[in-house]
Amino acid sequence: MKRFTRRHFNRAALAAAGTFASAPAFLRGQNLNNKLNIAMIAAGGRGAANLNSVKSENIVALCDVNAKALEQAGAKHPQAKKYRDFRKLFDDASAFDAVVVSTCEHTHAFATMLALRAGKHVYCEKPLTHGIWEARQIREAAAKAKVATQMGIQIHAGANYHQVVALVQSGAIGPVREAHVWVSRAWGLQSQDAAKRNHDIVYVADRPKEAQNPPPFLDWDLWLGPAPYRPYNDVYFPGPKWYRWWDFGSGTMSDLGSHWNDLPFWALKLDAPLTISAKGPPPHPDIAPASMSATYEYGPRGDLPPVILHWYQGEEKPEIWKAKAIPQCGNGCLFIGDKGMLLSDYDKHLLLPEKQFADHPPANIEIPKLLEHHAEWINACKTGQPTSANFDYGGRLTEANHLANVAYRLGKKIEWDAANLRVTNAPEAERIIHRAYRKGWAL
Repeated sequence: MKRFTRRHFNRAALAAAGTFASAPAFLRGQNLNNKLNIAMIAAGGRGAANLNSVKSENIVALCDVNAKALEQAGAKHPQAKKYRDFRKLFDDASAFDAVVVSTCEHTHAFATMLALRAGKHVYCEKPLTHGIWEARQIREAAAKAKVATQMGIQIHAGANYHQVVALVQSGAIGPVREAHVWVSRAWGLQSQDAAKRNHDIVYVADRPKEAQNPPPFLDWDLWLGPAPYRPYNDVYFPGPKWYRWWDFGSGTMSDLGSHWNDLPFWALKLDAPLTISAKGPPPHPDIAPASMSATYEYGPRGDLPPVILHWYQGEEKPEIWKAKAIPQCGNGCLFIGDKGMLLSDYDKHLLLPEKQFADHPPANIEIPKLLEHHAEWINACKTGQPTSANFDYGGRLTEANHLANVAYRLGKKIEWDAANLRVTNAPEAERIIHRAYRKGWAL
């Protein structure tokens, strides 16, 4: 992002904002010097990154349908017992205190639910679940389990997001009635020319008809899990190819939406939208779009006014960005208030117009020292202190993100009844909200 100055950055005060946090259970009375016994469900890709972030604890179990990833992780943690099927892992649940779930999106809820029912602390990658009904089930199960939970939105723990939340909630730009979020990622269904232009390594026009032999190290049936059976093809595996497909993922919207919509969701105290609409190319039955936009309408929240949140991905951008009325960042979040604007990316932010805010004082809120995202979860497991992105907050954010895809796939503006998980003007949405599972799988 251009034109950020150290002066503006230093003026923003570190601040915490209210979350939907609840106090998790203590870890068997342990103190901070004792280590968690952690089971890792998925050990390659994001799983490997998460494993590296919790390796200070005792890694007692590793599970992956990819034997190659399992062996690589096992070489670093030879004391850990190895599993291929996460359902089998819970036969030995007494051996661990906490679970890290880093599987593909379509199996998040299944691994996470087993952990919650076993009374284990859980860290799960974003998006929390593959769909809306699953997110609600996980939220409710987590509330009953009273364990430490965290959805993997690491940017949430960064100083910049805290600073932006503090500025918005302290009224620096006045009441916010409009916000825009845009990301440049354009992975999904697009023309071959657009795929090249957007640096997408995968160009897929339709579901492949031919079957291929899966790699010898991959248990394809377990990888599919609850998803519909599809013959193996390398358009699905390895990641991140899979998340373009509705069977296994939710496209860019729910993936990067977990990181980027987190900021307005948090700062503006959002929850369930009233209506959602989306625009883009004609929806494909199997593949998520590369470029699309969505609009959420939210009602008043306490003393906060109604607000409209706009989402853009791929080649879509806000009109104010196209007019070059703001810095031309490829990814960003813009809050438009009655007294000014606030533009942010992951690491820095800017109050606009700059001249108007040249002497703006810092937000008058103090917070304790921030913990890294995984460290925050580990601390919660041991002390019972709340996490900032627990499954109640993460579940609500996930539900909202998925609603944009529902509106896009239905091709109409939808009216949302959050209490009953129902689109009141489109009963056909049920098949997307609550997907069918393959025989032998049930949440």
